Amino acid sequence: MKKEVLLKVNNLKKYFDLGRKEILQAVDGVSFEIYKGETFGIVGESGCGKSTAGRTIIGLYNQTDGEVIYDGNDVHSMSNKEKFEFHRKMQMIFQDPYASLNPRSTVREIISEPMEVHGLYPNKKERLERVYQLLEDVGLNRDHANRYPHEFSGGQRQRIGIARALALDPEFIIADEPISALDVSVQAQVVNLLKRLQEEKGLTYLFIAHDLSMVKQISDRIGVMYLGHLVELTASNQLYKNPLHPYTQALLSAIPIPDPDIEDKRERIILQGELPSPINPPSGCVFRTRCPAAMEACAESKPEWQEIDKDHFVACHLYNKEISGREGGARKLVTN
Repeated sequence: MKKEVLLKVNNLKKYFDLGRKEILQAVDGVSFEIYKGETFGIVGESGCGKSTAGRTIIGLYNQTDGEVIYDGNDVHSMSNKEKFEFHRKMQMIFQDPYASLNPRSTVREIISEPMEVHGLYPNKKERLERVYQLLEDVGLNRDHANRYPHEFSGGQRQRIGIARALALDPEFIIADEPISALDVSVQAQVVNLLKRLQEEKGLTYLFIAHDLSMVKQISDRIGVMYLGHLVELTASNQLYKNPLHPYTQALLSAIPIPDPDIEDKRERIILQGELPSPINPPSGCVFRTRCPAAMEACAESKPEWQEIDKDHFVACHLYNKEISGREGGARKLVTN
């Protein structure tokens, strides 16, 4: 059965002009598709451009180049009226649940505001009942409606943010590091909540995070970003079983394994050097300055995006037969 593509991102670029002829290349030519009903994860270090990509997709930032096609329509070519309707279908959950909630508004006002803006539930009693229902959907209760954000814990505030994102009954939600500001004990609860809501409401997620172990719990497919580029993309289980890109291998090697016998024998890949600046990225492969397997060709040309196995894509010269054969063959860095 062919999957329905709900979101298609083609060669998306987002550059910021910093003045003095300095251009920050936050997102530089990213392409992927998200199928209806799935969770697509994007992971990478802080500063890799994953949050900027999410904000550009939803239209909070204008793209520098490329396309964002949602349900057959180009997001960045929409009229104001079309964008207004589009934002009923796509909503966002932000990283900091406290900063994203108005401290002077009650929970009832925060959740009902999108409904008022879009003219939903014009009857105040119906709107209030909708607020109560949303609070219960996210694990809170109707007594919380008249409280203010500062009266809640971090996990509860994020649940309020999720309820607000659900207020317009969207199809697609971008979750921008929704658990990174929460205690570890609360993170799993929020992820389980998102999974339950997806099943109940038929939602599609773009889940952005830097924690690979947590992304695995919720994502069907995962894209790995480094310095504004997508370097690997495949199914979640496949990425953990057979990581191809040296950067992905290094990220996975940093995840602790609860079995001490396995953990003691496992080889940890330590990346050398600092993350390069997106203002002046390296030539060729942007990862080459930290890559343990870098070759001369890595500085000369940008690696092509290629499908190595079925639905397993990577951008790395190690898997270019002509280059790797000339320079010693592909070298996998992780030993299981």
